[in-house]
Amino acid sequence: MGNVQRVHFFFFGTVQGVGFRFTALNAAKRSGVSGFVRNLPDGSVEAVCEGTGNQIDAFLGEVTRDMSGYISDYKAREEAVHGKLLEGFRITH
Repeated sequence: MGNVQRVHFFFFGTVQGVGFRFTALNAAKRSGVSGFVRNLPDGSVEAVCEGTGNQIDAFLGEVTRDMSGYISDYKAREEAVHGKLLEGFRITH
């Protein structure tokens, strides 16, 4: 896959206990990104995605649209892709 990017997301608000991780998992499958999503101890949700810019944009657009009533803010940080690419998308702990 050419032009692979990695973006590290943090979502804030009422994002735990509302199906956020399953929404992210389904969005990842539809958009074709690889990576993971997990709850963090501070009540936020973290997601790391790898894919093309269009795939990552599709993932983010779907998650923010579907969970708009729960997300108060999010941060995104692009990271260098090095070593082996992530395979599939999973919910982790």
